[in-house]
Amino acid sequence: MCRICRGTAISVGKKVYGRWMQPTFVFDSPQLGENIGAAARGMRNFGLDRMRLVSPRDGWPNPKAFAAASGAGMVLANAGIFDDLETALGEFQRVYATTARRRELTKQVMTPKAAMVEARELMKRGVSVAVLFGSERAGLENKSISFASAVISVPAIPEFSSLNLAQCALLVGYEWRLSEEIAVEPVAISEVDEANVLEKAALADKYAEALKETGFFDTAQNEEGKRINLRNLFLRHDFTVSEVKTLHGIRRFLSVRRHRT
Repeated sequence: MCRICRGTAISVGKKVYGRWMQPTFVFDSPQLGENIGAAARGMRNFGLDRMRLVSPRDGWPNPKAFAAASGAGMVLANAGIFDDLETALGEFQRVYATTARRRELTKQVMTPKAAMVEARELMKRGVSVAVLFGSERAGLENKSISFASAVISVPAIPEFSSLNLAQCALLVGYEWRLSEEIAVEPVAISEVDEANVLEKAALADKYAEALKETGFFDTAQNEEGKRINLRNLFLRHDFTVSEVKTLHGIRRFLSVRRHRT
């Protein structure tokens, strides 16, 4: 649930254009206010002002964050504060997760440059985009990454690949700004109604519940891992709303047939 959403609420749906056509940076469980403020400053350097914070460790508002923002306080003042990641990401249709580590989850891995060029073209078609950042201590967990469509990985040297939260935000923001200079053909606005994170996550959860009824999960530990894999499977693909409805229909049909036999 969003506890604090300062400023005017702006829809991220496909009908929003103009100055709102930019990705939203979502920070999952950030710790130090100084890092949040420095990240806001890096965002503002490159014309980005849409920030969401999920359960900031030291509470909100944070005076140290505003001090570190150094002129980018408006980014923090208008930030949305959320209690859980699923709600913070729910309305977005394309999510990029930033991580330096290899994961067992199968995701498309992109450089910041490739991701932001793609993001700009998607937003021209009306697709809503978010970039997800993890905490300073441990980065993003698999459960959080499962909400993403693709992974952004900075090509740092393997023996020292971890980046500060603000550094990562700055790099992605820089590539977003740079992508504006890349000559591309104009993209017509798509009429396809692409499903968002919340719709695809709900689909995965419904399938997981149906599988639980069949005894598919034999232990609690087994269930948690398989639920994450199932969510990753559904969120990795660009389903339309119609396709999500079809998959819900298939699940209901199979459930009814199973109970009749």
